[in-house]
Amino acid sequence: MVSEVIVDVQKENISIALLEDKKLVEFQQEGRSETYAVGNIYLAKVKKIMTGLNACFVNVGYERDAFLHLFDLGGKFHSYEKYLKQVRSDKKNLYPISKASIQSELTRDSSIQNVLKVGQEILVQITKEPISTKGPRLTCELSFAGRYLVLIPFSDKVSVSSKIRSDEERARLKQLIHSIKPKNFGVIIRTVAENKRVAELDAELKVLLKRWEDMITNVQKADKFPLCVYEETSRTVALLRDLFNPSYENIYINDKDVFEEVKSYVSLIAPEHHHIVKLYKGGTPIFDNFSVTKQIKSSFGRTVTYKHGAYLIIEHTEALHVVDVNSGNRSKAQESQEMNALEVNLGAADEIARQLRLRDMGGIIVVDFIDMDKAENRQKLYERMCQNMQKDRARHNILPLSKFGLMQITRQRVRPAIDVNVEELCPTCRGTGKIKSSILFTDLLENKINTLVNKLNVKKIRLHVHPYVAAYINQGLISLKYKWQMKYGRGIKVIANQELAFLAYRFLDGNNQEIDMQEENEIEVSEN
Repeated sequence: MVSEVIVDVQKENISIALLEDKKLVEFQQEGRSETYAVGNIYLAKVKKIMTGLNACFVNVGYERDAFLHLFDLGGKFHSYEKYLKQVRSDKKNLYPISKASIQSELTRDSSIQNVLKVGQEILVQITKEPISTKGPRLTCELSFAGRYLVLIPFSDKVSVSSKIRSDEERARLKQLIHSIKPKNFGVIIRTVAENKRVAELDAELKVLLKRWEDMITNVQKADKFPLCVYEETSRTVALLRDLFNPSYENIYINDKDVFEEVKSYVSLIAPEHHHIVKLYKGGTPIFDNFSVTKQIKSSFGRTVTYKHGAYLIIEHTEALHVVDVNSGNRSKAQESQEMNALEVNLGAADEIARQLRLRDMGGIIVVDFIDMDKAENRQKLYERMCQNMQKDRARHNILPLSKFGLMQITRQRVRPAIDVNVEELCPTCRGTGKIKSSILFTDLLENKINTLVNKLNVKKIRLHVHPYVAAYINQGLISLKYKWQMKYGRGIKVIANQELAFLAYRFLDGNNQEIDMQEENEIEVSEN
């Protein structure tokens, strides 16, 4: 299996697609102005104690206060609490963690009102993004995740991933980390650290320790609340940190700054694979070039088709996600209804496992499969779903089919499910129900090119239009594009863009910066 990562950096957002054998299996998108909050550490104050819930609410700067349960304070909370007071009491000299005394552990039968009080300063880390009407979820058990190791302050324990089976290798890694880690730090050794050399692990440990030092220095100097004292790495790097493996063939990026950032990170964690990070310079949009746009259009939305006319209906609610399996117009006269149902259900199991990763659906998922009479077929379907979900990095649990033909799945949820809107605003009427003559569309484009060249003095123009329109403009020896180039200069290029609707268009300059050439009435409709 060949894995590739495609990173599309736009002015307003960054999109990351993971392809396995050219098939889209994971997709992440976030605005350039937004931040990826999971992993961020805040110096904040307790806002409200909820005795009945044995929890509290903490203001970390979001619209809704974050939730912190007693169990999420962690056993080392008293050690953190004392060390925080020592750091905050001296603004000039930083109290080293190696000299900090380890306090008695916090027991799970404690009461929140006996541990915390309103207005108390605490260090918290976000474990779940705000979802719907709920604020972020917090923990006081801080951790700094790297490619091979996870650094945990105020712990001397070294743990090894259970996926490393070899007892000899587990003992080697434990002994190695014990010999290089500083006092009052614990380490979790991740699966990908198996068979790694001491130099690689030591280099990453130093990077993680530097992050701790920078964070605690920010805590020492803090003069306002709440304050983000440690920000997780960029979304691109964070995703690669968890996903990266030597089987990656290519990582394509269409932005030079992000390319340099990712190449620097890959050179750090896997120097022998730094060559796979490549800067995309093609004229066609990067997602169109790698057939990602078409897969996004077909994979998101309420209805998702798969093999032989069968399809899924996916609904998202506040409490859970519901998936309905339908055979559609599929029928094979030579096969029994039971065999048809089994084949449709097995295909649905393949597509549902992909959809869970693709949309990052978490929480409770209920799937209504087509009814099957035979117990062995129901077991075969359950085993197929379990096998497909083995590729999923998120923690999950799958129950066998109930007597109603329903399968219940729980999947770790740390952020809202991705729900890309694949429906397009009618480009001809902009929702008004009235249209201009489509034969005049190229005249409209030429008028805008004339304005750009002769009035705004733009010499290099990239006109993005729907592929059908691009084909019409480019057709023939003496094409429309050729006429425009003769009239307005050779700097005009017409680019087919699958993301655009039929009569939609975008103008970009030579630096790939978008030029707003919408007419006034178009702007008014788009704003409404």
